[in-house]
Amino acid sequence: MSVSINGASQVLRPPTDGLPYLRHDLAGRLSTEPGSVVIEGDRIAGFEPSADAAIQIDARGCAVIPGFVDCHTHLPFAGWREREYEMKIGGESYETIARAGGGIRASARSLAEASDDEVLSQARALAGEMLAHGTTTFECKSGYGLSAEGETRAIRLAAALSGRVAQRTRSTALLAHAVPDGYEAGAWMEEVEAMLPDALAAGDVTALDIYVESVAFDNDHLRRMGELAKRYSLDLRAHVKQFNANHSVPVALEAGARSVDHLACLPEDELAGLAGAETAAVLLPGAEFLGEERVAPARALADAGAICVLGSDLNPGTSPVLSIPV
Repeated sequence: MSVSINGASQVLRPPTDGLPYLRHDLAGRLSTEPGSVVIEGDRIAGFEPSADAAIQIDARGCAVIPGFVDCHTHLPFAGWREREYEMKIGGESYETIARAGGGIRASARSLAEASDDEVLSQARALAGEMLAHGTTTFECKSGYGLSAEGETRAIRLAAALSGRVAQRTRSTALLAHAVPDGYEAGAWMEEVEAMLPDALAAGDVTALDIYVESVAFDNDHLRRMGELAKRYSLDLRAHVKQFNANHSVPVALEAGARSVDHLACLPEDELAGLAGAETAAVLLPGAEFLGEERVAPARALADAGAICVLGSDLNPGTSPVLSIPV
């Protein structure tokens, strides 16, 4: 199927072809000239109108931009944790809620109680809303399983979701999200290593992820997850510095992380390490604004030359946000 989108007031194009991302020295050179876009199948074929295209779209007065890539979501999940938002407004911290059995553990219970069809139905509906807001690719994470069987199921559900939505998806195994009841963090990391072959066989996983926080895992566990990622030829991602300054960014950089996500408590000395690095700084303003937490130094990161990426952090508790434009 061919499509000709004609006469747009602006067509957003990178300064040169083939750039995977823009640092500060290139971001200001995006082309926003008027023009047209021709699509053949699933590829952009040109920037001149085509009278032969099967579908003709009048885009006068509009801007044509690439689809959004949401690189950080926690789909698929079950239900919502709206009660915790009320608790935060009342003065409770995320750490207090988590230690009382809320947060990730509450979502793990909801996922365990829901059927596969219920989980996929909710996720598919949310993906449809994301598409309406311009998201054409999104990441899925496990992390609400909190057992070998549960995490494997979550990865399998992400694979099933991929075949039921219009977007492209990528799957991340967030196997160190919270320490399950009955485990110490180190013992759970042993379980993670043991479950990896079966978990990876459940879906097309491209990355491993870990939550480095006072209520979850530490830098030693981050190093170990990095070793596992290298062993299985996977990317490493890390949730870091959401609530605490724990010196995790240098550890993630040393481990070759593809991204460090959150960064609300990023000190200036660690910010400098991201300047020029190939590790992306993933900024998640939904979680910060809804949680009334500290805010990542986005402007400083961009000015320093870091790879800055925005994600929704769509999840049932701290960021029920699915729109990148918002």
